[in-house]
Amino acid sequence: MTMSPSVIWLIAGIVLCMMEIVLPTAFVEFVMGISALIVAFVALSVPQVSLQVMLWLVLSVLLVVLSRRFIPQRRSRLIEDSHEARTLTSIPPGETGRVIYEGNSWQARCEDENLAIAADQKVVVVERRGTTLIVLPEHLVSR
Repeated sequence: MTMSPSVIWLIAGIVLCMMEIVLPTAFVEFVMGISALIVAFVALSVPQVSLQVMLWLVLSVLLVVLSRRFIPQRRSRLIEDSHEARTLTSIPPGETGRVIYEGNSWQARCEDENLAIAADQKVVVVERRGTTLIVLPEHLVSR
């Protein structure tokens, strides 16, 4: 038993839309599924599979690009400048130590690589680089 291209596109569209629920991809799979559903209806009148695939690719790209304009972008939670923290360990010059910031222990490095910071000192978070906070001793930061 052979299935018509319309039925295959219909199944592919449904599977792609359902996969978005299981494997979230910021609606990319969903949009590709919608494109496949549109192609399923077009396939009823356009029998060339190569044209159907080309249409699906073009529709998928266009809909993904258009959906980016309407779906709000996730903003990563960045550390705002000039927040206080407290050193848990000393921070030797040019090396890392640990600070407590917002109730969590973070790896930290002094912005001035020639400066050491003792343990249990107030510091100001001036930047975040990956999972490392860049800090300065509180007395060096003018507020």
